[in-house]
Parts: sequence; C-alpha cells; structure tokens
Amino acid sequence: MEKIISLCKRRGFIFQGSEIYGGLAGTWDYGPLGVTLKNNIKRLWWEMFVENRDDMYGVDAALIMNPKVWEASGHVAGFADPLENGEKFNVMFKTSVGAGEEAIVSYLRPETAQGMFVNFKNVIDAFHPKLPFGMGQIGKAFRNEISPRDFIFRTREFEQMEIEYFVKEKDWKDFFENWREQMFDWMKAIGLPKKSIHELEVPEEDRAHYSKRTVDFEFDFPFGKKELYGLAYRTDFDLRNHSASSGVDLQYFEEETGERFTPHVIEPTFGVDRTILAVLTSAYTEDELNGETRTYLKLSKSIAPVKAAIFPLLKNKPELVEKAREVYMMLKKEIPQIVFDDNGNIGKRYRRQDEIGTPACITIDFDTLKDDTVTVRDRDTGEQKRVAIKDLKDSI
Repeated sequence: MEKIISLCKRRGFIFQGSEIYGGLAGTWDYGPLGVTLKNNIKRLWWEMFVENRDDMYGVDAALIMNPKVWEASGHVAGFADPLENGEKFNVMFKTSVGAGEEAIVSYLRPETAQGMFVNFKNVIDAFHPKLPFGMGQIGKAFRNEISPRDFIFRTREFEQMEIEYFVKEKDWKDFFENWREQMFDWMKAIGLPKKSIHELEVPEEDRAHYSKRTVDFEFDFPFGKKELYGLAYRTDFDLRNHSASSGVDLQYFEEETGERFTPHVIEPTFGVDRTILAVLTSAYTEDELNGETRTYLKLSKSIAPVKAAIFPLLKNKPELVEKAREVYMMLKKEIPQIVFDDNGNIGKRYRRQDEIGTPACITIDFDTLKDDTVTVRDRDTGEQKRVAIKDLKDSI
C-alpha cells in the first residue's frame, strides 16, 4: 500500500488534499495522470451502461436537494454511525440554503440515488420509456466519516457511478441476476482479476434500510478483503416514500395492460475512487527486465492515462526531434492521450513510462529517417518491433 501511495504522489496521480496546510483527513486531490485515469474509467462506464444501451437514461442531479428528499428517503432518521459512547452520529454534511431567517437546513447528498428517484416522473413524462428501463448517473457524494482511512478507500468526499433500474416486482430476481453478470463484465473490462473478487450475500441485519437483498462484491485490497461494489434490490421503497411525502403520483402506467403500479428497483452501484484503488492494486507489478528490477502499472489499454509515448532516440539531434514531433502531432489528432518525452536517456524514459502504465513507447531513430519505420516497445514484455509510421494508429 505504501508503494502505491508513493507512486501516486511521485508520478502525479493522487495528492493529499490541502497538503501545504497539513492536509484534511479523508480528502484527496487527483493530479494530471489521476484525473485522466478517473475520466477514462467514467467514460468507459458511461459508454458501457448508458450510451451503448437503448434502455438507459442519463441524468446529472443537483448536489444539494430539498431537505424533504432526505426525510422521505430515511436518511435524516437513520443514516447514522454509532460513536464509542453509544450515541448515534448522522454522517450527512449539513449546510444552509439562503440567508438570515430565510435560510433552511439542507445536506450535501450522501448518495447519488435519490437524484434519480426524484427525477423518475420527469424522465417518464419526457421520454415515455417502456419497462424495464434504468437511469444512470455519475457524481459526487459526501459523508462525514468518523474515521476515514486506507488512502482513497474510505473518504469524506467521493464519486459514484450508479444505476437505478426499474422493473416489475415479479421480474426482480431475473434482473438482479442479469445485473450481477453485467457487473462482472465491467470488472473484467477494467482489468480486475476474477480471483481477487468475492461475492458476499449481505445478511438481513446488515442490509441498508431500503434493501430486501444485497450482494457486495469484495476485492482483495492490500489492507484486506473489503467492499468494492454493491448490488441491491431496493423494492419500491424510494418511489413509494417520495410519492407519499411529496403528494406526487410516481406510479408507472402500462398502456398495453392498462395497469398502474409502482415499479421496483435494482441498484448496481460502483465507487469511482474504490475502482481506481482496485485498478492500481491489480496493476502494480514489480519484475526484472534485462537484469534490472523495475516497477510498472499493468493497466488495461482502455483506461491507461497515457496510451503511448513518443521518443526521439537522441534529444541533441535536431533531425530526430523534428521527425519525432511530426509523428507525435500526427498521432495526437487521432489519439489525444499520448505524450512526447525526450527527458533523460532512453532507459530512464522507459522506466518512467512503465511506472505510469503507458502500454507502448515509440522511438524515432536514424532508421526512421530512411524508411519511415519506428521501434515500438511493449510495456508488459519489453519486446520491441519495427512498425511503419502509417500503421502506428492501428498498432496502438
């Protein structure tokens, strides 16, 4: 764990929040490579679960909501952790909306789910979806954790990728199983080894107040087997409560049967920060290459923050630098996440790119000037091959 944290700071993935002031527990800042890795993960998730499907609708709800939302959802009464003296401590962050006597107490949202439930009627009225259908959202959530710990695993400010999938009550078991399989597909897509993932059937006494069944997907982190994702059957708890509290009808009308009913909900939820920690844990590798010990991140190509690095063999040879810049600019138009690197000797550049997980290093040498081919080095094996410049995009 210490090696991963050190690499993250040294290479510009993740920094302690407010570090120059001694930090603030449970807060972390993402640096240039970290934010790109995070965005790649979110982009892949959005494509996989929203854009590439016909039954999903994306939303981006407000962070601060009418406080009645949190009363109806049960969070004001029940979203609490026990203190050591037995008292209950509500972990929602309070804030005030408005000024002076007109101000009302509200909260920073502790989950993204409620923003989808309160927009259920809006999506139905605007798009008239057929059941089953879902809503997807990526966004920040906030919990005043009593003891944040384990780097970005348990924090006070975090990001969720979450789905609320609406079904008929009689069909919930089939869709629960279907989403369970899709969550495994996602974990495979981002490069998490199946041997490191374990399913836990959460017993009734440990389930959230809204859940009739929950499966946690636990991951072998360096500090132990801990929850990575969750899959919950929320029944009709949220829509029913919001309907009763707001006085707005949140039932679904099925034209084919003339039936009006409150849909039930399957909720797959994915923590962005825990995803990043699991990805880094899985990718962190130490081996020996050409007689030297090296560290590298074996990141999946789909999420690696840098897809390829372009090197001139020697930085003091203008003709090589010029050709390398030409190749770099050509590829940059097609593949934005590539870098130009001429800092230090070729060995140091390889080690630097290995450590940030760059899948391919492309070297422009004197043969390039003769035949328009370059040397492409594979991150994982260290193997090198000659590739024509015109074939580089497909190669990468």
